[in-house]
Amino acid sequence: MAESESTINPRDHEMTLRQLNVLRDQRLNLNKQLKESTLRNDKLVRTLEGARSDIQRLKQAIAQDLEAPMNQAQVVRVNHRNISSSSMNDDVAPLVSTQASLDVVMGGRRIRIPVSPVLSLDEVKVGMTVLLTETVGACACVGYRETGEIASVREILGSDRLVLGTGSNNQVVALRSGQLVESEVKIGDAVSFDSASGIALSLVPKSDAEDLVLEDTPNVSYEDIGGLTPQIEQIRDAVELPFLYPELYREHDLKPPKGILLYGPPGNGKTLIAKAVAKSLADRMTGDAQDGTLRGYFLNIKGPELLDKFVGETERQIRAIFARARDKATAGNPVVIFFDEMESLFRTRGAGKSSDVETTIVPQLLAEIDGVESLDNVIVIGATNREDMIDPAVLRPGRLDVKVRIDRPDYQGTGEIFGLYVHSELPLRADDVSKYGGDRNALAASMIETVVADIFTRDEEHRYLDAVLVDGRRIPAYWSDFLSGALIHNIVDRAKKLAIKSFLDDEVKGLSVEHLVESARTEFLQQRDSASRGDVEDWLGRIGHSVPLSGIEFPSGSLEASHSERGIS
Repeated sequence: MAESESTINPRDHEMTLRQLNVLRDQRLNLNKQLKESTLRNDKLVRTLEGARSDIQRLKQAIAQDLEAPMNQAQVVRVNHRNISSSSMNDDVAPLVSTQASLDVVMGGRRIRIPVSPVLSLDEVKVGMTVLLTETVGACACVGYRETGEIASVREILGSDRLVLGTGSNNQVVALRSGQLVESEVKIGDAVSFDSASGIALSLVPKSDAEDLVLEDTPNVSYEDIGGLTPQIEQIRDAVELPFLYPELYREHDLKPPKGILLYGPPGNGKTLIAKAVAKSLADRMTGDAQDGTLRGYFLNIKGPELLDKFVGETERQIRAIFARARDKATAGNPVVIFFDEMESLFRTRGAGKSSDVETTIVPQLLAEIDGVESLDNVIVIGATNREDMIDPAVLRPGRLDVKVRIDRPDYQGTGEIFGLYVHSELPLRADDVSKYGGDRNALAASMIETVVADIFTRDEEHRYLDAVLVDGRRIPAYWSDFLSGALIHNIVDRAKKLAIKSFLDDEVKGLSVEHLVESARTEFLQQRDSASRGDVEDWLGRIGHSVPLSGIEFPSGSLEASHSERGIS
């Protein structure tokens, strides 16, 4: 035992005691830290429990507010949170934080309101409707209004404002809503406008705007029109040359015509010619374009469709038509604006007996044609059956200065029109084909020659009517005097129906010349019953009679007094 104690080194013993003291001190420090951490943890737990209670009470308060009746307001500006200096010297001035808010219109007043934490400011756009509470401000967004006043875009001011026309002469500057900022807005578009907040809310697809949409290139070519070769040549010289050779016109200091007037009896191809002009221009321009991006457009405007009971609405639509045409023409695309039934819109000023709406409609058209905005690549074509009723200012040189009469077809023209509808590819009578040695083309040509010769026969059997003049003279009119391209189309269609009925009854298939002749007789008899005074007076004028018409008498000898009272069709 004594030997064991004597073997312990005093230095090691002292070091061991020192280490034990250090460990004892560390344990005491750790116990102290643990106690302090436990106290802090308990305090933090109590704080979190208090915060949880506060949050719960806040949520209950917000829920109660949201359940209460709320007002609606329209957003006119979104104010995001901003941190700025309160002094001009940013080095020493403290920073000031401005909370997010909304500028809204409610009850005709513009006010600034706070934004609830439950509403994300990124979801709110100008023009939206938000719900308001008395305590937390804007708390929910319900989107854009779907109602409003219809206004027309007159001018575009940057990316956030528009000049709108809200009446005949009223214009306002409006803000663009969030959805309009993201949309492509053009001059002439219709928008929904809230006058209380001064915000243009959304684009409106109006029915008349749909009617004014530019149609693609028509599929009617000059080859589809028969009997009008001289007129087509005149129109091509007037319209196509300026488009195809503009440098030659500039070199000769020659301005292309701004418009063409097609006039004459109804049903003779005025609309077809206008469509063929658009297609021809488009084909020529597309062929010249290297990238193939150019194409033609045809805007078909029915005159009566533009008339409106509201003052200034027709003029607005005319402005919209030319604005859309200019927009398409700026890229070099040829645009044809075709006004059908032109006399219904641009009647001679002062000739009306009631509203005299033409006193403002005619000047609007003249302003568009002669205005400061050029009509490059735009050609105006008008069609009418009564050119004498159109205002002379529209027809003067420099406006619709090229005037082409589309007259009734002559003998040769009638054959050309029949040739468009009667051809060798149709089912023809087998017996008739065999008579011509199987040559179907020769048979079709013979059928056409026979029916044309029958139509142009001027005898008592082909007498159409008698025009009775006021001096007692009777001027006989025959079938060919009242022939039209549309009537020829009806004759062929009727003959084809007769061929079908013959096949169903007698099992004899094919179109025959007898079908054509019989159909021609039926069509002329039916058309005679609807003969108008205007058509007869036009025919009398063409053959040189200036004595006024008294009445119309049919070959049976009965004078139809009702025809003398019919007026213009």
